[in-house]
Amino acid sequence: MKEINSISGYAFASAAHSHAHSYLLPYIDVAMAKEQQRLQGLQEPPRLFDLGCGNGSVAAHYARAGWQITGVDPSEDGIAQAQRAFGDLDLGVGSAYEDLEDRFGRFPLVISLEVVEHVYAPRDYAKTLFSLVEPGGLAIVSTPYHGYVKNVALAVTGKLDNHFTALWAHGHIKFWSMKTLGTLLKDAGFEEPSFGRVGRIPPFAKSMIAFARRPVQG
Repeated sequence: MKEINSISGYAFASAAHSHAHSYLLPYIDVAMAKEQQRLQGLQEPPRLFDLGCGNGSVAAHYARAGWQITGVDPSEDGIAQAQRAFGDLDLGVGSAYEDLEDRFGRFPLVISLEVVEHVYAPRDYAKTLFSLVEPGGLAIVSTPYHGYVKNVALAVTGKLDNHFTALWAHGHIKFWSMKTLGTLLKDAGFEEPSFGRVGRIPPFAKSMIAFARRPVQG
């Protein structure tokens, strides 16, 4: 299930932001601005890789903020939308199951928003994510939040079936907690990640955002 033709069918209706971006981007924007400040004078403009760029809407958002964008997504439909709407950006078909470092090199910042819940082989994904981040660089990974209180609330209210998206083709197949996502990132070589929760009050958050830095030596 790691072949590109097995994971390329995720469809996008347009090149607009999804509803999740309304609560993800304001939080991530703060970290992005800090990274821009850190890189000031070192890289002009600062370079950013979007792993799982989808329809290109997030890449376009950060291009407007001054980042030089490169990105890939396995969805041929998503990349077609991106190229129609944002033809000046370097976005193309590709996946975390390829040697993206050999193809694109390393970057001081890599984002991967609402992607890891869709991947069949998360350790392969994390290995590629790590390889794309230059030593001392930062990876920002978001995914729907799962924790004990929220999971119990979903069960009690009868919303688990809808939440687990079992009937959604190319939908969510992995459900992450801070512990499991943190373990995935650390096992790949990142330093201990920090987390933010967004979308609701923390125990019922819609998504969590991991900030994981690659060690300077490594």
